Amino acid sequence: MNGWMTELARLVALLLIGLLVGLLNGQLAWSLAAVAVLALGFHLFQLYRLHRWIVRDEDRINPPDGSGVWGDLIDALYRFGKRHRKRKQRLTRLLERFNEFTGAMPDANVVIGPQGEIRWLNDAAQTLLGLNQPADLGQRIGNLIRHPDFLHFLRHGKYAETLEFPSPLREDVRLSVRVVPFGNHERLIAARDVSHFFRIERMRRDFVANVSHELRTPLTVLSGYLETWSDMRDEVPPPLRPSLEHMSGQAARMQQIVEDLLTLSRLDSESTVAGDQVDVPIPAVVATLREDAEALSGAQRHVITADIDAELWLRGEIKELHSALGNLVSNAVRYTPAGGRITLIWKAEADGGARFEVRDSGIGIAAADIARLTERFYRVDKDRSRASGGTGLGLAIAKHALQRHGARLEITSRPGAGSTFACVFPSGRVVRKTTRARAG
Repeated sequence: MNGWMTELARLVALLLIGLLVGLLNGQLAWSLAAVAVLALGFHLFQLYRLHRWIVRDEDRINPPDGSGVWGDLIDALYRFGKRHRKRKQRLTRLLERFNEFTGAMPDANVVIGPQGEIRWLNDAAQTLLGLNQPADLGQRIGNLIRHPDFLHFLRHGKYAETLEFPSPLREDVRLSVRVVPFGNHERLIAARDVSHFFRIERMRRDFVANVSHELRTPLTVLSGYLETWSDMRDEVPPPLRPSLEHMSGQAARMQQIVEDLLTLSRLDSESTVAGDQVDVPIPAVVATLREDAEALSGAQRHVITADIDAELWLRGEIKELHSALGNLVSNAVRYTPAGGRITLIWKAEADGGARFEVRDSGIGIAAADIARLTERFYRVDKDRSRASGGTGLGLAIAKHALQRHGARLEITSRPGAGSTFACVFPSGRVVRKTTRARAG
């Protein structure tokens, strides 16, 4: 405010001098014009000095002298610039620390924009994903990392799960990738080297497969002898007959466990995409599963119905699909009380996909157990599961087979209110046929 008062006082003084000179020489107008030109020249000179100081960065720290309003303005700009320089230095230090932190991280991190263009990456992204900085900045990541599973994962946006695929640089390096959306349609891609865990998991699978394979022969021999003794039941002493039946049942159960373990090992060791794909007549498969369910139900006399879209087929591997759907149906029979209702539904989805549902009026499942149902050997009720003849591997097999077909397993249930197990297939798997299949 003092600067403005000084400037006003200067202007009043110039006007008074101009009036006095004009009155003395009789040239009032010319005197006032000269005063105006003098004032304008003064302000233009001050503006020139200010502009030169602002434009020339090397002189920014040495402001020019000024008086009045120009002095206040220069002081204000100098203080503003000083604060700006301090803020810039602080941000620079933070950015340097951030770059040091991200550079030290073993995980690869890449920020991409709405169109998949790379906006930022750290050092680990170069060693794990084969990206280069700054050459790849602005490039679409889908043009640089061409693995089909990675492209499908980015395209469909189901980021609640993780994806595993080999590094673009080395096939023996296994990466686990997560995508986190943030900001204005931006995404953070975080890739971690899980090769060690992958090798351990592969060793475990190989061990299970080898042990299962080695158990198959002795179990076959034992089952053969037990079957022979069962055929000679009349010659077996009566006290030993219950033991013989129990041994035969346990041997059959062990054989089923071995077969299921071998199936899981095969699914684990093969490609993530099902092979030998053909047009599978799912309506006929579902009709057959209904007949199998009625046979398994036996004296329990479940009410089993089916609602089938007879023209809806799938492209896939028939044995894997039959196994996946059959496990869901057999589970429904095992865990539904006698006289209960089981419904099989095969229908099209609104997005062009397909859905197979198994609804039952069984005992239901608690919410805490649903997330773990597809774990190997996980049982909600261990005693009841063993009594029903299950191996604890059926849902794990079903999940693996569905994943190899790009499908997912959805489970909804409440204790005492029954359960619904649904297999949801993408539209790319659906095939429309005019051939009619059996429906119930």
